[in-house]
Amino acid sequence: MKKLSENQLLLREGAKIVAALGETLAPLVEVVLHDLTQPDHAVVAIANNLSGREVGDAATEMGLARIADPAFPEVIPNYANRFPDGRPAKSTSIGLKNSAGEYVAAICLNMDTSMLAAVTAGLGQLMRVDTATPPVDESLAPRRVDEVRTALEHFAAARNTTPAAMNLAQRREAMRELSERGLLDLRRSLSAVAQTLGVARSTVYTYLPDQDRS
Repeated sequence: MKKLSENQLLLREGAKIVAALGETLAPLVEVVLHDLTQPDHAVVAIANNLSGREVGDAATEMGLARIADPAFPEVIPNYANRFPDGRPAKSTSIGLKNSAGEYVAAICLNMDTSMLAAVTAGLGQLMRVDTATPPVDESLAPRRVDEVRTALEHFAAARNTTPAAMNLAQRREAMRELSERGLLDLRRSLSAVAQTLGVARSTVYTYLPDQDRS
């Protein structure tokens, strides 16, 4: 069995990477393996063919630049590119060197961003909200009577006191806020208020705003 040269081994292993990345990134990313030792027939493997190229096609400008200059950057990520039909692409090019520091191969990833741009625009439209303030604050969560207790506790805490220790003016102000938030419309809300304040349910009626007493 003939022993493979170092350059041949790099190309063999590169082909495995191209195949694996192609499976992982299908269908939006084309993955190409270039043999930089044969610039006129550089393409040796291609997965998810989006550019219309074929095995045996010549090297690209970046491939030729690597062949001409061993100091050319080994990895160039996320640069703007275009497919032959004009579709925008995002590309990443990875050069592979042998132990002598010579470029032998390059793996290039070319993502078709045209479809993603359309999806992004659609998602942006779906997520758009009007900047105008609605006439009321709305929550889609179901209202529960325990919100009454929580609201009273927060109201009292903001005034450095407890619900049971609030004075008459504070209790009436708290009831007005509960009414404005619609919490007094909940079933058993007045019982929850009475329990939180430590008073009889009948006493709670004396704290109600005028519109809630009628």
